[in-house]
Amino acid sequence: MPTNNHITKDTPNKSIHSPLPLERGKGVRLTFLLITILFFMWGFAHSMLDVLNKHFQVSLNISMTQAALVQNAVYGGYFLMAIPAGKIISRFGYRAGVLTGLVLFSLGALLFVPSSLLSNPLLTFYFFVFSLFVIGCGLTCLETSANPYATVLGDKEGAERRINFAQSFNGLGWILGPLIGLFLFREGAENNDVVIPYAVIGVIVLIMATVFSRVPLPEVGTENDATEEDPQKVRSLWQHRNFKFGILVLMLYVAAQTGVNSFFINYTTDPAVGISTTTATLLLAFGCMGLFMVGRLCGSWLMSRIRAERILTFCALGATLATFLILLTGGMIGTVALFFVYLFESIMFPTIFALSIRGLGSKQTKQASSYLIMSIVGGAVAPTIMAFIGEHSGLAQAFIVPLICYIAILLYGMKYKTLK
Repeated sequence: MPTNNHITKDTPNKSIHSPLPLERGKGVRLTFLLITILFFMWGFAHSMLDVLNKHFQVSLNISMTQAALVQNAVYGGYFLMAIPAGKIISRFGYRAGVLTGLVLFSLGALLFVPSSLLSNPLLTFYFFVFSLFVIGCGLTCLETSANPYATVLGDKEGAERRINFAQSFNGLGWILGPLIGLFLFREGAENNDVVIPYAVIGVIVLIMATVFSRVPLPEVGTENDATEEDPQKVRSLWQHRNFKFGILVLMLYVAAQTGVNSFFINYTTDPAVGISTTTATLLLAFGCMGLFMVGRLCGSWLMSRIRAERILTFCALGATLATFLILLTGGMIGTVALFFVYLFESIMFPTIFALSIRGLGSKQTKQASSYLIMSIVGGAVAPTIMAFIGEHSGLAQAFIVPLICYIAILLYGMKYKTLK
């Protein structure tokens, strides 16, 4: 018998043809709204990293490789916290995962405050890096909970559409982050200038945690739950080839996205292009991230008409060609190509995630989610490799790293039907 706090496969569902295919049930639309806010929050948190990266290079006179620790700390948190996050939501439910994530997110942001008491600038930088690691652990719990939750709040045919729609607001966070970062970390800003904004973020996130603690989130089953309860019928998680290869492909996607994000400002402010840091930041916020958000909204709409794996294949091909153009030409033509990379890569994360867990029961979905989120550690690797290549061979040549990643995603989309 379904209750007010639990939605099962027997709940009447007439959402297949609705603009946003949500399950019918008490509080489901409110739940989806709250979950969508989480997508915005971690998009904002991630986009601030790219501005921080450049800020630390200038204020501390450190190399691109050293500044890459900013991304390494956050994505290292993803790697270490993903499995514990999966165990939390498997044992205590999605709401516990969300609350754990919000508390850690808030704690990491508030840890920026004591860093202002340190007199050594380099020591302050490493304290910031540790704080970002704690934030990364919190974001891991949020993503491990929210990504699969968005896919199961309705019919399975609409899973890719729902997660792409929710992830569109993640794109909005990516737009606002660089803009606020541009204001806060303007030329001449000091390291202590990052303390107040992160303290404010910590308080806001703590308020969100309070809201989520008072709102019941329905635990959602899937159509494969009945089979999953029978040990004789259930397949091992690792026998699902779409999931197994999905982990690798998702890791490569995050590596590509993080590498491109981290190097956009460095690439466009290089003498070969000659754009100012302020202009580059505005281009990143309005141009690149604007296209990123529009791409996800359009992708969500297109997936009601075209299969998700076909759209993924087309977008991966587009990103591959655009990245190859950056390697081939560099300069201003490469900058234009970068905009197309953001457009084409926009739907990749939510689509790969949804395709990877397609066909799993609710227990396996929670377990699979933790492994998929762990693969986000790819974001810790790419910036360091690209920084090394950029410092020794040129910034345009560093884009060989995302090029390889997009080719792998292209193959996953093309071969998806054979992976089931």
